Amino acid sequence: MGNLLAMSAFALTMSISPGPVNMMTLSAGLHHGPARALPFVVGSTAGFTALLVTVGLAANLVSAMGGYWMQALSAIGGAVIVWFGIMIARAPTGLAETDRPDLPRAWQGALMQWVNPKAWAACLAAVSLFELTGPSAELAVFASLYFALCLVGVGSWAVLGSSIRRFLANPVRMRLFNIAVGGTLVLLALGLVVESLV
Repeated sequence: MGNLLAMSAFALTMSISPGPVNMMTLSAGLHHGPARALPFVVGSTAGFTALLVTVGLAANLVSAMGGYWMQALSAIGGAVIVWFGIMIARAPTGLAETDRPDLPRAWQGALMQWVNPKAWAACLAAVSLFELTGPSAELAVFASLYFALCLVGVGSWAVLGSSIRRFLANPVRMRLFNIAVGGTLVLLALGLVVESLV
């Protein structure tokens, strides 16, 4: 029971903390509403869970590959996240249909997790911390638990985005919001890349 509580705390903390996927979800919730952002939320949750299971099953292989592959992944993932950040920072300042940035799709959410250094770090930490190497009931339980809590954690950012919509009806506030969210994505990406290189 104690292990389940620790797993739950880890999963919820990691999935609700600010990161690239959550910043994208915040923007999607603001511009399109939580219901329309749901496919992205589900896609990113499924993508993360698939990554977690893959890392757990291949833990011995992953550790044997050394640190260089993680640095390469961080550089590629960082570039993708920076691109998303620039797109959000440059988004129009209105809330009308014609001013909205494109709605991120489920497949983009899933793919984003696989190039997200934060997601890889969370998976590696979880597999190591809870000893989830190889096929096991513990890995299945943790992956299921993580899926449910990740839906809640990531989905809460879409609800937050929707709830601040009225405040951001002012174009100046919206411009500042776009720059703040886009800039946060860029800074997160750069921080994650630097962290993996050091």
